[in-house]
Amino acid sequence: MRASKVMVADVTFRADLSGALFWQEQRLLVVSDLHLEKGSSFAARGVLLPPYDTVATLSRLGAVIARHDPRMVIALGDSFHDRDAHQRLSAPDREALSAMQAHRDWIWISGNHDPALPSDLGGVVASEVAIGSIVFRHEPTGAAGEIAGHLHPKARVATRGRSMERRCFASDGERAVMPAFGAYTGGLSIRDPAFAKIFPTPALMAHVLGDNRLHAIAASRCY
Repeated sequence: MRASKVMVADVTFRADLSGALFWQEQRLLVVSDLHLEKGSSFAARGVLLPPYDTVATLSRLGAVIARHDPRMVIALGDSFHDRDAHQRLSAPDREALSAMQAHRDWIWISGNHDPALPSDLGGVVASEVAIGSIVFRHEPTGAAGEIAGHLHPKARVATRGRSMERRCFASDGERAVMPAFGAYTGGLSIRDPAFAKIFPTPALMAHVLGDNRLHAIAASRCY
């Protein structure tokens, strides 16, 4: 079923195929779990990955910002993969981030990977943000009106005789968990018990990120 919107506590958000949410009335863009510099973090431990994740993630973020031209951006925590990741940003990456922040409000929500964000990244740092009936935080609690990240939801669905696994928004209409935005981020199945603790009703939907559109599928139909 075609879908382009995610409802949370009677507020309509536009779901972008990048994995971002846009609140039109507030001109507010929300992204979660960028995990910038994850590649360099792994390299420091001897696990070599192509060192292009930050460039790729910031490029996608710049594209979605250009599409929606938000007045405010909220990054829902784990924007950096570890406490020192911001220090490993290259000069071009810092410049790209600074350009995205220009002429708009920018809020970094602290996450479990980046609990002590420095003040020199631009924008402001907060543990959570409430706007009207909606609360933005990193780790989901299951509260009504909550939009959170942390769990990196994904869904495996059957299509045309084969299975496909994609990132997804998890929502039951009262609360939502966003997919991870970062290039090197993994995912947790929407059928994992962690989601059952957050979503107390059987109305949980996986808004699956397809190639050209979003697909709203009942979580019970996912593998």
